[in-house]
Amino acid sequence: MRKFFALFVFGIIIAISSIAVAAQPLFIAYPPANHQTTADRIFFIGTAPPAGDVSVNGSRISRTASGHFAPSLPLQMGVNIFTFRHENREVTIRVTRQSDRPEIPSDLAFAKDSLMPKVDVASLPGEYICFGAIAPANATVSVKLAGVTIPLKARSQVQLPDNKSVLLGETSLLEKSSIEQYQGCAKTPPNPPLARGGEASSSSLGVTDESQGKTVDLGFPVFELTMNDRAISEQGTGRISILSPADLEVAEITADPGVARTGASTDFSRMTPLPKGTRATVIGREGEWLRLDYGAWIKASEVQIVKDAVPPRSIIRSARSRQVPGWTEVLFPLEIPVPVTIQEGERTFTLTLHNTTAQTDIIRLDDDPVIARLAWQQVSPLQVQYTFHLKSAQQWGYKLRYEGTTLVLSLKHPPANTSAMPNSQAKPLSGIKILIDPGHGGPNDLGAVSPTGVREKTLALTVSKLVRDELVNRGATVVMTREEDVDLDLPPRVAMIQKEEPAIAISLHYNALPDNGDAMNTKGVGTFWFHPQAHSLAVFLHNYLVTKLNRPSYGVFWNNLAMTRPAVAPSVLIELGFTINPEEFEWIANPAEQKRLGEAIARGITEWFASVNS
Repeated sequence: MRKFFALFVFGIIIAISSIAVAAQPLFIAYPPANHQTTADRIFFIGTAPPAGDVSVNGSRISRTASGHFAPSLPLQMGVNIFTFRHENREVTIRVTRQSDRPEIPSDLAFAKDSLMPKVDVASLPGEYICFGAIAPANATVSVKLAGVTIPLKARSQVQLPDNKSVLLGETSLLEKSSIEQYQGCAKTPPNPPLARGGEASSSSLGVTDESQGKTVDLGFPVFELTMNDRAISEQGTGRISILSPADLEVAEITADPGVARTGASTDFSRMTPLPKGTRATVIGREGEWLRLDYGAWIKASEVQIVKDAVPPRSIIRSARSRQVPGWTEVLFPLEIPVPVTIQEGERTFTLTLHNTTAQTDIIRLDDDPVIARLAWQQVSPLQVQYTFHLKSAQQWGYKLRYEGTTLVLSLKHPPANTSAMPNSQAKPLSGIKILIDPGHGGPNDLGAVSPTGVREKTLALTVSKLVRDELVNRGATVVMTREEDVDLDLPPRVAMIQKEEPAIAISLHYNALPDNGDAMNTKGVGTFWFHPQAHSLAVFLHNYLVTKLNRPSYGVFWNNLAMTRPAVAPSVLIELGFTINPEEFEWIANPAEQKRLGEAIARGITEWFASVNS
């Protein structure tokens, strides 16, 4: 009786819910109410019953046969009100466009937060320190530091398109900014300094003889602005120092690994990650970033300063290789762990040891499943380069670590496909481990939204399970990063790839666009890779899905994504379509098409393995 009553109540709740949904048929999935953006336009995605018209601010918009829509509308600066109407239903969305450029003062003043550098800066003697400010046009701007006046000249600033412009299909033409940028640089004196007797040189920042062998604190720059016979001054927020070449700090990498970059912020490109234990001399600072002697920058939080250490330098003599299950390890005994960089080429793998000089007479390298031969050279006084010529154009992964002061480079063997063995009755992917990563998940990482409100996390998991089942039927061992709707951050997903060491890793997603994208007319499969070893897989699967399923091609992209960065296996990320596109979403949400997609991905993976093993 209780069970019957519970079911009866549940049925009433469902009925009431259905009535509530039916009372609000007009639905806007994106943007949310009170949305803020810096874009000059924005797309709306939503749905309404197919019968009747949908208008926004009185203008009729086009829809698909199912009633979905995705108009892209211009934005004025400030608050924009958009009222959608379907029959007697209305939904109003408020979008605020904010400026992404500093406000130029009309009177005697610097633009807010425009004085550069904003953070403390330390550099070696003989290097340039540059300053910048934003101020009204036709002003005179200068900086005073350590008794030296540095004029800042107006510069017609060139503004590069954002990296995401490639994803929007925009051209990479440069645009001139209307903002008045004032910039100038001063060179610190070399060591020994040019200035004598405590007086500053007129052409360089002042350093006295007494300061030799010590870090020199030049204090904060003072910016001066003159316009219409009036003048103001404002102290900068970044303290300037000159490091002593005789007393430089040594940093040791404590992160695993350390993220090396080409400049002092996360906006700059990544370089080869530094293995834990690596040591390098610190030759500059910008805020929380350290500049290392071989050319990279790293966050101070990823290192520890080694007290009383001398600048790391090493010699290398012999090197040798050994085989462990699934890998070839090459051991480079060093006096101290030095920075390294990696470059993958066509049938080559190049390792460069920095701050290293060779005394090499002998290297042991036996016949190997991966390496055909090895060549090495001293390319500069402190760089030794090892080039491994490989037996196959397809590379399967690599790892770097320090064991004490010995660098261990691991090169992965091709996967052992038991179906290729003589007299084997195995399925085509037998013996091959594949990792599948369904994108997003859980209540906090929903992913892209569709016109009906269905989220990317759900669609990605559905298709990933279909792919998993198809791969298992072909004999593969499949590892899933998630099999339920759970929160899973990117680091644990990456860690699973590192731990499992699969033959390949595939992350499956559905796509969206920045606010200024064209949701109505952008569609197709997009595929992303980072390491050259993944390029062949990315192109093959992309072309396979586009051709076999007759889908549009969004493109193949090199992209610095967390799920493409693991080097332990060829790792690619596939955006299977755009949930925000009303027409493509209907294909995405179709169960029959989802099954076809899962089968096509599995077939494409199978045929790729066959092609690289032939």
